[in-house]
Amino acid sequence: MNENGFLYYNAIYADGHFEKEKLGNVLNKGGAAGKILQDISHPNLVAKIFHDRNKSYTNRQKLEAMLHNRPNIPPIVYDDKTYVQIAWPEAVLEDDEGFCVGYLMPLINTDEAVSLDHLMQKAVRRKLGLSESYANRLYAAYNVASMVAALHRCGHYIVDLKPANVSVYKENMLVAMFDCDGFSIKGENGRYPSEFVSEEYIYPEGMEQSCEEMGEEQDKFALAVIIFKLLNNGIHPFSGTPRKNTDEMLTIQARIEKYHYAYGLWPDSYQAPHPYSMHEYFDKKTLEMFDRAFLKGQKRPTAKQWQEHLEYLFKNLKSCKKNPDHVYFTSKGCGLCAIEEKFKQNIAAVKEEKAMPVKIRGMELSELSQETNDRLKREQEQKQVRINKIAIVGIAAYLLFFAVLSFILRPLQSIITAGGYGAQILFMVLIIKGLFMAADYGKKHVTFLQNEDLLNMLKFYAIITMGASFFLLNDISLIDFMLAK
Repeated sequence: MNENGFLYYNAIYADGHFEKEKLGNVLNKGGAAGKILQDISHPNLVAKIFHDRNKSYTNRQKLEAMLHNRPNIPPIVYDDKTYVQIAWPEAVLEDDEGFCVGYLMPLINTDEAVSLDHLMQKAVRRKLGLSESYANRLYAAYNVASMVAALHRCGHYIVDLKPANVSVYKENMLVAMFDCDGFSIKGENGRYPSEFVSEEYIYPEGMEQSCEEMGEEQDKFALAVIIFKLLNNGIHPFSGTPRKNTDEMLTIQARIEKYHYAYGLWPDSYQAPHPYSMHEYFDKKTLEMFDRAFLKGQKRPTAKQWQEHLEYLFKNLKSCKKNPDHVYFTSKGCGLCAIEEKFKQNIAAVKEEKAMPVKIRGMELSELSQETNDRLKREQEQKQVRINKIAIVGIAAYLLFFAVLSFILRPLQSIITAGGYGAQILFMVLIIKGLFMAADYGKKHVTFLQNEDLLNMLKFYAIITMGASFFLLNDISLIDFMLAK
C-alpha cells in the first residue's frame, strides 16, 4: 500500500513473527534483480524490492532457505564502530495479497566501502586515497577467503565471485558483501541456484556448464584468481605475454579453458609471465597452492585452506627497510621493491630512446625539410645514373673478355690441359657459380640488371664461351666429340 509517498509491506522474520514495514526513499536503483529502499521502521535495515513479481514463488522459497540456513558471519566491532560484513536477508517482504516482493537486510554504508577492484591498481588507490600498505591487500584476501569459507560451511556458493562483486571497508579491509540473493543457496528441499557468472573467473571445467550447475569448484577457482590478483598488483593469473607472434591472441577466458597458467613452478607453452609480475617472490607454499588451483588435474585448495595459509603468511611477514608500506615473504627479499626498480629502469630506457634523434641517411628527422628531401632525391637519382654507366662499361668488358677468352688462355694451354678434363670442368663450374652470385648481387644495386632476360643472356653467353674455350684448348673438334659420344 502506498500512503503519503511511503510503501508498506509485511515482514516475515526467521522466527515466524510478523511486522509492518514502512519503506521510504530509493537509496539505490540496483541492478537487474531489484532496487534498494530505506526502511523507516528499522533504520539499521534496508529493503530490496524485486523488479519481477512473476518470480514471487521461487524468490520466497529461496529467501526462506536463506533465513533458515544463515552463515556465521556476524557484524564486527572495530574501534567502537560496528561493521556489517554481509547483507544476508533478515525477513521476507510480502504485499497484502501475499506476493513476495523482496526482503529486508542489514544496512551497509557504501560510502565507507570500496570494490575490491579498487585495491588492485596503484593509480586507482592513489585517486581514492586508499592506503598503499601491501599488508592491507593481504588482509583483504584473508577476509574474502574467510567469507567464502563461512558460506561453504553452510553449503552456499557465490558462483559469480569476482572483485567487482566484493567490497571491503576502506579503514580496515573487512569484507562487505551485497546481493546475496544471487548466490547458489542450499535449502532443506534442494538447491536454489545462481543465475549469473562472469567471464575471466569461470573455472575451466565449467565452460560446458550453465551457472545453475556450478558450485564449490567455481568458487574455489574464482577465489584463487582474486587472491592472486590481490597479491600480484592486479595481474590476472591467466594473462601474460604470448611466446610467439604467430600465435592466436586468446582471450583470458580462452586461456583459462586451455589451462594456460604462466606463473607456475613449470613454464607454460603458450605464454610467458607478465613482465611486472612478482610471483617469483611468493612463498613456495603459495605457489604450490596456485598451481593446484590453476593447473589441470590438480585438487583445488578450499576457501578454508586459503584462509589458513593467508593467516600463516601474516604471521611470518618481513618488513621492508626501504619502504614502510612494503612487506615480503621469503629470503629473496622485497618483490615490490624489485618490481618498482624494474619499472623505473624501463621508463628511463624509454625516455633515453625518445631523446635520441631519429636519423634518415645520417640526417636527423627534424632537419628533413621539403628542400632537403628534394636534394636527397636528386642525389640518389644521380648516384643511380653513375652506377648504371659503370655497369654498362662493366658489361661491355665482360662480353669482350669472354669473346677472347680462348686467345687469352692459349699461352697457358699446356698447364691447363695437364690437369685433365675433370679438373678443367670443376674449375669452370666454380667460375660459373661465382658469376651467378655476382649477377644476383648486381641485380640488387643496378636498375637495368633487374631485367631477368638480360641477366640470363649474360649467364648463357659466359657458359657458351667457356665451353668453346674448353674445346679449343684441348684440341677437341666437334666431330671428335660426336664420335666419342
